[in-house]
Amino acid sequence: MATQRTINQFFIVLLVCVFAGLDTPAAAGTMLSKHGDWEAFTDRESGKLVCYMGSAPTKSRGKYTKRGRTFLLITHRPAEKSTNVISLQAGYTFKKMSEVELAVGETSFKLFTDQQWAFAADTATDNALVKSMISGAVLIVRGLSSRGTQTTDTYSLKGFTAAYKAIGKACKI
Repeated sequence: MATQRTINQFFIVLLVCVFAGLDTPAAAGTMLSKHGDWEAFTDRESGKLVCYMGSAPTKSRGKYTKRGRTFLLITHRPAEKSTNVISLQAGYTFKKMSEVELAVGETSFKLFTDQQWAFAADTATDNALVKSMISGAVLIVRGLSSRGTQTTDTYSLKGFTAAYKAIGKACKI
């Protein structure tokens, strides 16, 4: 379950290794469009179409002196019948065995952590989170670094639905 999802996430890591950051166009993939605070892309992995969208936080809080890139991705892989996969890059290494809390309005979700990444444990959580993001305005992410630093990132959901529709159309989902 989570192991297969983590293996699949390896390919996301490959995509974002050359990711220039969501505040500038991505070096990997082809940008489809920009919608508010979200950008939509397509790429190919082993010849198979991958569609993804992402955003960086509009606000970050925490008592840290240095932090790497932070962003959230939603990925579709139609050849694998995989949709709505949530991937969160924290910009730091999470505390071992910790969870990340995401909240949209009054609804909250837990993601498991793996080094600098966080993922939903199952497709039901991915789907419920995406559904909440479509109807929400703001996403709040709370995490804990390996050094014990609590962080709170705020993501605007402005443009989320339009970017989501763009990757759905590109991947024929």
